[in-house]
Amino acid sequence: MARTRVRIASLLALSAGLAVVTGCGGGDDPKSAGSPGTAKDKPVVVVTTTWEGAFAKAAGAEDVKVIVPQSVHHAPDYDPKPSDLAAVAEADFVLYAPFEPYAEKIKEAAGSRAELVEVNLDNDPDKVRAEVEKLGALFGTEDAAKEWKAGFTTEYDRLNKDVQGAWPNGTAPSAVSQVFTAWAAKLAGATVVGTYGPEAVTPGQLAELSAKKPALVLDNAHMSTGTVLPDSGAKQVKIVNYPGDDLDLLAVYRNAATELKKAMGAS
Repeated sequence: MARTRVRIASLLALSAGLAVVTGCGGGDDPKSAGSPGTAKDKPVVVVTTTWEGAFAKAAGAEDVKVIVPQSVHHAPDYDPKPSDLAAVAEADFVLYAPFEPYAEKIKEAAGSRAELVEVNLDNDPDKVRAEVEKLGALFGTEDAAKEWKAGFTTEYDRLNKDVQGAWPNGTAPSAVSQVFTAWAAKLAGATVVGTYGPEAVTPGQLAELSAKKPALVLDNAHMSTGTVLPDSGAKQVKIVNYPGDDLDLLAVYRNAATELKKAMGAS
């Protein structure tokens, strides 16, 4: 992702027309005065993708605007529109990930007073809980974040046991994982014997990983390079990291659990 060329120039051009979209008199708008969140009981949160949006919703944010449509397969390729910049201008917080380098440019182009918040996008359960707690403290929604974390832990533990109940012959499967899908291996209780990506597997890696005879290959649906270990006998599982438009992060784990069970031969 880091090598993706992001089209920043168009953002600067779009910023010239922002006044037409948002109005010219921002100086006297009470929403533009003071620190983020002081003019409203609930913070306005703009996020680059549904992934950040799900974290924000889990932390208790109710007013969440997603810039990149869920239908866009590779978020860093998205070219923001003037309406996106207008949304940023009205935000209290803008959430982004390090591999989305246009996020700060969006804020600069819009002249936003929003606080930029870098989110560690990783569905590892421990990291999810840490990010939700951090965001809850920023938003002033600690109670909602605490309640979500409790429900998340209960559901994650249930799914973890359910998937492990599908182990062939009661034995943990071995797996090769794309670097951004290791959380799914953890959900499955699989033994990770190798990782690859984000670049395509080289011939040398192919030989090395195939020699480890993994039962599963956990592929990143958003960065797939096709069949990773052809002729190895491993079952390739498509793992989706981004939630849907409903910003339900738990749905990502339920979907992964379903796909993992299918790959292991369970219904």
